Amino acid sequence: MKLFIVIAAFNEGKSISKVIKDLRSHNYNNIVVVDDGSKDNTYSEIKKQKVHALRHIINRGQGASLQTGIDYALKQGADIIITFDADGQHRVEDIPEMIKPIINNECDATLGSRFLRKTKMPFFRKLTLKIAVLMIFITFGIRMTDAHNGFRAFSRDAAQKIKITSDRMEHASQIIEEIHKKRIKYKEIPVIIRYTEETLKHGHGSFIQGIRVLARTFIRKILE
Repeated sequence: MKLFIVIAAFNEGKSISKVIKDLRSHNYNNIVVVDDGSKDNTYSEIKKQKVHALRHIINRGQGASLQTGIDYALKQGADIIITFDADGQHRVEDIPEMIKPIINNECDATLGSRFLRKTKMPFFRKLTLKIAVLMIFITFGIRMTDAHNGFRAFSRDAAQKIKITSDRMEHASQIIEEIHKKRIKYKEIPVIIRYTEETLKHGHGSFIQGIRVLARTFIRKILE
C-alpha cells in the first residue's frame, strides 16, 4: 500500500524540518507539504528536505492546503492518506494505530481523539473542543469525542469522496459532515497531542480562534 502524509504549513519554518525528519526516521517517505503562502522560511526549509513540496502563492487557509495536498497524493497513486500537523503536535508513533483499521478493512477513515487518552491541555482549549463536540452532535447528529483534531487517515476511496471547500480552520467540521453525508465508515483512534509554548504562541488551539471557527461553521451551515 502507498501511504502518503499530507502536511499544511503556514509560517512553520522553525518546526517543519524536525517534523519531516521525525517522519523519515520512522520510514515514512511519501510526504507532501503544502506551504500556504508563508512569510518566513517555511518553503526553503521544505525544499531542503526533498519532499513533495507544493506552494500557494497567497495564504488560503489550512482547509485549502489540505485539499491541495490530498488531490496531489491521489494523483501520485496514494492508497492511504494521513493529514498531519506541521507544528509538532502530532506523534509519529501514533500512525500505525491510525492506519491499522483501514488496512484491515474495518473502516475507510480514522479520526484522532485526544480525549480517548489523557492529554494535558489549556483549560480554554479543552472548553472550546467540548463545545465543538456538542455543536457537531446538535448540527449533524454525530457523537464524537474530539471534533477538531487534525490527525486523520483516509482510504483512497474516502479521500476521493471528501471535498473540502471551507478554506480555513472550519474545514475540520466540514470533513466530519462529509463523512456523515457520504456514509463513510469511520473510527476514532486514541492519540496524544503535544502542546508546546511554540504551538500556543502561533495561536493554534487558542480560545478566541476556536470560537471564530465555531462561528464560521455555524454560519456556513445556516447558509447551505
